[in-house]
Amino acid sequence: METLDLRRQYKHLYNPSAKRVEIVDVPPLQFAMVDGLIPAGMGPGESPDFDEALSALYGISYTLKFMFKKRAENPIDYPVMALEGLWNTSSGVFDPTVREDWVYTAMIMQPGIITPEAFEEGRAQLLKKHPGPGPARLRLETFHEGRCIQMMHVGPYATEMETIARMDAFATEHGLSFSGRHHEIYMGDPRRAAPEKLKTVLRHPVR
Repeated sequence: METLDLRRQYKHLYNPSAKRVEIVDVPPLQFAMVDGLIPAGMGPGESPDFDEALSALYGISYTLKFMFKKRAENPIDYPVMALEGLWNTSSGVFDPTVREDWVYTAMIMQPGIITPEAFEEGRAQLLKKHPGPGPARLRLETFHEGRCIQMMHVGPYATEMETIARMDAFATEHGLSFSGRHHEIYMGDPRRAAPEKLKTVLRHPVR
């Protein structure tokens, strides 16, 4: 059985330094995506909409993984990648400490072997097992983020602004301006890890 080592292939994008800001060039990557909105005053963990989005994302990701792993000819195995989120607010400035409407795109990277046809087959299988609106919200899309700065944030989500401030200072020092949405990649599970040990990749597209 062939195995795609996606974590090793994209290690530079998913395991940055926690001590310094890095500049990376993110190539076009394929994602399963869901868009949504979390109302002001409500966190992601309190939002039924966000919970539905995550259930659909993990559902399609594992369905596709096992579709390819268990096929009779040329089976291929690969890991389900980390959950990621693109964030903005109704005012256009993302600050995790400010409780206004949060507009999000939740997503999980998919390998290039996942064609639109395979994605639709996986969605049909998911709908049979879990009927509801979640699978209908899914889409498969190529996302090219390009030049970015990034850094690993270690600690609770509430202290992200400390790392974001370091990234802002780095951008100013190097004459860079932000050109896209605030990007978070969740390398830890908040349900299992102690808050002070959570790891989150923070990434900002720049020009």
